[in-house]
Amino acid sequence: MPANSLDSQSEKNEIRLQVYLAHCGVASRRACEKIILDGRVTVNGTVVTELGTKVSDTDKVCVDGKPVHLEQRKCYVLLNKPAGFVCSASDEKGRQVAADLLRDSYKERLYNVGRLDMYSKGMILFTNDGDFAAKFSHPSSQIEKEYIVETSQDVSGETAKLLEHGVRIDNIFYKCLRCEVLKPRKIRIVLIEGKNREIRRMLESQNIGTRSLVRVRIGNVNLDDLRPGEFRDLTEKEVKGLLELAGSR
Repeated sequence: MPANSLDSQSEKNEIRLQVYLAHCGVASRRACEKIILDGRVTVNGTVVTELGTKVSDTDKVCVDGKPVHLEQRKCYVLLNKPAGFVCSASDEKGRQVAADLLRDSYKERLYNVGRLDMYSKGMILFTNDGDFAAKFSHPSSQIEKEYIVETSQDVSGETAKLLEHGVRIDNIFYKCLRCEVLKPRKIRIVLIEGKNREIRRMLESQNIGTRSLVRVRIGNVNLDDLRPGEFRDLTEKEVKGLLELAGSR
């Protein structure tokens, strides 16, 4: 085989470093870009901070000094996150991390796709599939997330309509897709974008406190009877459905 054919084959096997890290289950592709820029990645012993760098499976890639390898199995996991757990790879304040609930059952490096704040409960997805995470997390995906919220004050039908119309808080516009009053102090809210603490802030703007917030649905996947702290693999149909929803916008 001519030498230039070998070179061409080698180039085909190379991928961008952030993509490689995502396929290793380190984090989502976007998060991997920051890890690279922060100088936490070495390739063959050399610190690399250039996002355009390409690597292959013959290179030795380390994150924070620990070797990483391409995952052989793609995992898609649904966790019912209890209150008191944070959604991050680690926590500098020593708080409990939601991913720790999965570590004894999965040898793969799983990371959360999307977030719930420390005091919120319910559905959070974990994966080691960087392509899935990128499609799911992209702003254009607009996948519905449904929450059941118990409040400290009554919520009127007028307030529910106001939240659907949208409110501006500190120059940030918050708006839910739907808000349904189930009981005077219990509502169902459906979001698409999901800004940080969006539901709590919308309610606080109307002088309404949040006693409990549980995410019960993401797109075509429901929490059903999964108890706090329990988890399960997504079915092939559920994964396909999420990808179709993410790609249909």
